[in-house]
Amino acid sequence: MRPLDWLVFLVWLVSLVSYGLYRGRGSNTVSQYLLAGKSMPWYAMGLSILATQASAITFISTTGQGHVDGMRFAQFYFGLPIAMVILSATAVPIFHRAKVYTAYEYLEHRFDSKTRALTSGIFLIQRGLAAGIGLYAPAVALSAVLGWSDRWITVAIGALVVVYVTTGGIKALTWADVQQMTMIFIALVISLFIALKALPSEVSFLDALHLAGAAGRLNIVDTHLDWSSRYNVWSGLIGGAFLALAYFGCDQSQVQRYLTGKSIAQSRLSLIFNASVKIPMQLFILFIGAMVFVLSLFVQEPLIFHPVEAARAAQTPAWPSAQAGYNRAFEAQRTAAYELTKQQTPETISQFRAAVKNLDTQRQVGRGIVEKLNRGERFDDTNYIFLSFVKKFLPVGLIGLLIGVIFSASMGSTSGEINSLATVSVVDIYGRYIAPNRDDKHYLIASRFLTVFWGAFAVAFAALGARGFGALIERVNIVGSLFYGGMLGVFVLAFFFKHVRGTAAFYGVITGEIAIFCTAKFTSISFLWYNVIGCLVVVITGLLLSALIPKPEQAKSQTAAR
Repeated sequence: MRPLDWLVFLVWLVSLVSYGLYRGRGSNTVSQYLLAGKSMPWYAMGLSILATQASAITFISTTGQGHVDGMRFAQFYFGLPIAMVILSATAVPIFHRAKVYTAYEYLEHRFDSKTRALTSGIFLIQRGLAAGIGLYAPAVALSAVLGWSDRWITVAIGALVVVYVTTGGIKALTWADVQQMTMIFIALVISLFIALKALPSEVSFLDALHLAGAAGRLNIVDTHLDWSSRYNVWSGLIGGAFLALAYFGCDQSQVQRYLTGKSIAQSRLSLIFNASVKIPMQLFILFIGAMVFVLSLFVQEPLIFHPVEAARAAQTPAWPSAQAGYNRAFEAQRTAAYELTKQQTPETISQFRAAVKNLDTQRQVGRGIVEKLNRGERFDDTNYIFLSFVKKFLPVGLIGLLIGVIFSASMGSTSGEINSLATVSVVDIYGRYIAPNRDDKHYLIASRFLTVFWGAFAVAFAALGARGFGALIERVNIVGSLFYGGMLGVFVLAFFFKHVRGTAAFYGVITGEIAIFCTAKFTSISFLWYNVIGCLVVVITGLLLSALIPKPEQAKSQTAAR
């Protein structure tokens, strides 16, 4: 980056953190630190919930997803509005009236301590891993832009996040998210404008739409029911609804956001706001990726987007041949694209699609060289596509702003995750089993200490375990889907089946998790269906065990009869 980029980058980060800490001052009690004293308005909660999802992964990976696979990923969110309406009617009033700090605290009120501990443990595992993956995303960004080691960048970012979270509490996080989301919307609009502006003058916006459509990049809806397909309307409406129910109804990183609300009505409004905004926002981001793809039809992209791996591959004997084949394939693709803008006939469409497919084949040759250098490890540089566009087309100053937004987006989402991990650790584990009945100051100190611990865990996992992942946006959702079905099932039992007791719920969760991992290991069923399978297995198991295990009063009467 140029000096102006660095200046814009630093000014943005300083202003964001300063504003958040200013609005978060006074967080010197456990209630203020973890729940903002239940003082937040609906729009702040709504934007904060949206910001938790609109992490750096949204910029880096979703745009890349739109570039290589089109807009069908949006189907993933089709069930989200349904879930938000259900949660507004159920989880929001139940949690608020129970006056709990965490969703899992409610499970002890409803079932028993072992069910609470099990579900808390599941949350800590899956959210800790997800925090590490989310933290790795800005390291990818800065590594591609600056050429530095992504591991050292991860450590540096993680240290800043820990300082920020430990100091400010959830009120600081929420108000910083409000400012962040405003800038995210601005950055997205700027990115689309620049992508369209960079197209050749003879290529109109309608031409760009036709080209994207012919290449399959505007394929929003797939109505075929395919259990192994990750994205179709059925997996989105059903599996996506179950995932959203679990994420927003059982994941403390989201529940904690709307537990900060002034009232039940304010918390409900925050969820309905997300139901209205999330799908259009994802479609817009995917559309940006599709337009960057159209731009690549006329302006040649690198054979390998990952700059470090590209430099290594360029030193191999096989590289000149692969690059020459890629250059020829690009020229053929550009010619076919121009022909299609002049006249749209079955022949020109067929030639264009064949040219696009041939370019993809040539790019795979380049990836094969990288995989050979890495001893056969699968290589996927989807997460570098948007960053390549940023470096090549954005003017000086805007590069610094966009990298700053990506950086702060990761800070916002990761800090919220770390804050929720610390909350569950203090409320559900430490305060319940290790050091009960201590004063407020003791638990406030413990909250800050555990914030540091989970920050260090996320950094370690990001630096050591998240390297080489494909599209990060998919990886986060896959990790969540391995655990969310079991968590959702136990809350369904808690909310709707009053006769189910703790032991039945406890073993129902264990059985549900076994079913999910077996499905993932031994079948090709898409991960979105894991949430449905896990939830149904938990509910069915809980109901069956409740019918077989006598209630405590029944057991006493049977013993007395003997």
